[in-house]
Amino acid sequence: MKAVRISEGSLRLTDAPMPCPETHEALIRVLMAGICNTDLELLKGYMNFSGIPGHEFVGLVESAPSRPELVGRRVVGDINIGSGPGDNRHAPGRTVLGILGKDGAFAQYLTLPVWNCHIVPDNVNDQTAVFAEPLAAALEVGQQVHLRAGDRVAVLGDGKLGVLIALALRHLCPGVVLVGKHQDKLAIAAAQGVRTALAGDISGPFDVVVEATGRPEGITSAMALVRDEGVIVLKSTTEAASCLDISRIVVREITLIGSRCGDTALALNHLSHGLVDPSGLVEAVLPFEDVEEAFRLAARPGARKVLVRMPSTL
Repeated sequence: MKAVRISEGSLRLTDAPMPCPETHEALIRVLMAGICNTDLELLKGYMNFSGIPGHEFVGLVESAPSRPELVGRRVVGDINIGSGPGDNRHAPGRTVLGILGKDGAFAQYLTLPVWNCHIVPDNVNDQTAVFAEPLAAALEVGQQVHLRAGDRVAVLGDGKLGVLIALALRHLCPGVVLVGKHQDKLAIAAAQGVRTALAGDISGPFDVVVEATGRPEGITSAMALVRDEGVIVLKSTTEAASCLDISRIVVREITLIGSRCGDTALALNHLSHGLVDPSGLVEAVLPFEDVEEAFRLAARPGARKVLVRMPSTL
């Protein structure tokens, strides 16, 4: 099969062996995959990654011996893989699709445990379904923090994840503010009822600040906006290290919360019921043979989501 491989900071198209599913796994033909900022960081050297990247995908199940009802169904997947069903986000010895110890979605086929697979509702198209994984991560903020309707909440960063977080949190906090640097991307959130502001034109204090800038200095911006005894939710994962003034956190009694993956079923529910519309975030859909160009396009400053359509035949 055709696949993308990252090794020593370079990306190339290659032939790879077909994955051989275990009895508890589904063999999935990838229909479409999305390029995430994490994929770009892996290419820069994050986690010393080597392998097939990709964790945002929708695919068609071709075999699933332990769950034959999945065959022929479109699915998305939980990316954290443990030894059995359940919440494997922090399972000891877990692998992570396309990130840690498990080849990912930039290939014609992948395998996942059947309990990691979620059937995509018929009214959710492929381009929308690809957003299930990042939307789950966006929704996780509201699962971790007890948000009240009147809380002052700011989301820093108008990238793909920042916009999704703001779109998700507006149902809990109607006054949530998305702060960014690009009027065109802020407009995507504003069209769905989110308040927006340009960085530099906003002042705190905020009860909760979600840092989703994708930049190591984002924590500094969050500290400047959060109130004393407030909460900062950290979403950015970067190859470069961040500088953190521990003394200010202690003196101001700030709560820091790391936030990663979320509930895929919840994300699919939001997409199926139209609670979040990610269509404005799509910049381009490229064929798999142009995947190197797709990564270059996705790495441009201010780029929106770049999707890759996988070939249907080997």
